[in-house]
Amino acid sequence: MIPDFHRINLLPPYVFEEVNKLKARLRREGVDIIDFGMGNPDMPTPSHIIDKLLETARDPKAGRYSASKGILGLRRAMAGYYQRRFDVTLDPETEVVATLGSKEGFANLAQALTAPGDEIICPNPAYPIHAYGFIMAGGVIRHIPALSPEAYLSGASRAIASSSARPTVLILSYPSNPTAQWVDLDFYKDAVALARKHELLVLSDIAYSEIYFENNPPPSVLQVEGARDLAVEVNSLSKTYAMAGWRVGMVVGNARLCAALARIKSYLDYGAYTPIQVAATAALNGPQDCVDEIRGIYKSRRDVLVSSMARAGWQIPSPPASMFAWAPLPEPFKAQGSMVFAKRLIEEAGVAVSPGVAFGEYGEGFVRIGLVENEHRIRQAARNVKRLLDKEIGAVNAADPVVAG
Repeated sequence: MIPDFHRINLLPPYVFEEVNKLKARLRREGVDIIDFGMGNPDMPTPSHIIDKLLETARDPKAGRYSASKGILGLRRAMAGYYQRRFDVTLDPETEVVATLGSKEGFANLAQALTAPGDEIICPNPAYPIHAYGFIMAGGVIRHIPALSPEAYLSGASRAIASSSARPTVLILSYPSNPTAQWVDLDFYKDAVALARKHELLVLSDIAYSEIYFENNPPPSVLQVEGARDLAVEVNSLSKTYAMAGWRVGMVVGNARLCAALARIKSYLDYGAYTPIQVAATAALNGPQDCVDEIRGIYKSRRDVLVSSMARAGWQIPSPPASMFAWAPLPEPFKAQGSMVFAKRLIEEAGVAVSPGVAFGEYGEGFVRIGLVENEHRIRQAARNVKRLLDKEIGAVNAADPVVAG
């Protein structure tokens, strides 16, 4: 008899899986699904990056093992990006680790930093790896409501003061997935001050640092004086250059934390395929007009989504950053919850979104909409949503004797 697996039992059923199974079944039946569910860029990777990949792959030695912490040229390019973008000087030898995407970087950081029972301060709602990376590493998550950045930080402060055991890590993630919240440098100053006061490490995820619309470019926690004494930042090329499937990310900042991550990685992997790393170097060092173009596409889609859904009767706040909209459930569906609404949206409107409860209990009442369909498809989705809303409003009115009478 095969026994239960301890770490698997720590993980709840993957909420996305229920929606994904429904989506797959409908597609097999020939239903056209307009899919906003996954943050999976649909635009092509810029051609100069692909060209560099192909050029490097023709080298007879390209298929050999690479370096687990990333080739030096890529780490230098990552440090160069931080210098240009944030005016932060990093040592590529000691303060930069190239990772297999930001998700792997975050999970392996959790493995490197966590002792059994360590308490981790984590926002809720949040991208699942932020909590479950630490849970799988043996940590204990202290979920803090993050309905606004200010509420999160004040809640974290109260949680630390009331905790019987001193927490070890404070997790930050702005621009946020899923809520699209944005912060300025003063927020990071307050976060670093809080961490320093209570001897916390800070893990900041800024995978959406280049997808912003109305505000100034999002800052880095490493811009705060003294932040590198206690903080590392997780970043990614996935959304910036439409390279999600290439799996190239980075962890930068505190040298001791980077060394711990590099040691974990040395036991687990040999780094990404070298031509991918060379192409990623070309992305960071090459022309950046492609980044502006990608950002512009997301902004245009955001504007079409917000305006067309408003005409359909669904008021969605305009996200200031990220590739997501965090949308409150339409009034007729509020009592049904985000999972029921997401399933009905697929079945009755052919539109897939992510239920907010998949990102934590405080995500209930919302759905996440990815800006991963073109404008024509977004307008089509809005028409489908309007029909569903009209139908539901009609059913509610018919069931109400006062309205019906």
